[in-house]
Amino acid sequence: MLIDKIPGIPGIGLLFRYRFVKFSVVGLSGMIINLVALYINREVLFKNIDPEWIRLNLSLGLAIFFATINNYLWNRKWTWLDRKGKTKYGFFPQMGQYFIACGLAIGLQFVFTLLLAQFMHYLIANIISIVLAAVLNYLLNDIWTFATRKTGILL
Repeated sequence: MLIDKIPGIPGIGLLFRYRFVKFSVVGLSGMIINLVALYINREVLFKNIDPEWIRLNLSLGLAIFFATINNYLWNRKWTWLDRKGKTKYGFFPQMGQYFIACGLAIGLQFVFTLLLAQFMHYLIANIISIVLAAVLNYLLNDIWTFATRKTGILL
């Protein structure tokens, strides 16, 4: 797989060992999916829905859903791969945790996008909102969703 070869590129390997950089690369892929889905939903799929704010809400909600699925799969496969088998839960329970942990960041992104879209183009508003929510999203997932089991503790 192409993404597995990137760490072997001289000078790039060290950079890709850092978890937040990996998280950011995954986030960038999610942002692209988010923006493409938002545009297609708003301009094609929900084009005839009025008023405009309902069209934007539906479009944004679906775009965030697709991006979140993408991000969970890549973060589990790549960003937190070193914790595979060491976390508390399997695939689906962990996916539930991921969605819960991302819920706050998603809510923040959603609200900021709607607020900022009143003053600028909705796609620019969405990009700014994604960046603001990214740090919170990383912290919640690192300390909860992909946390490792504690071993050797006697109660």
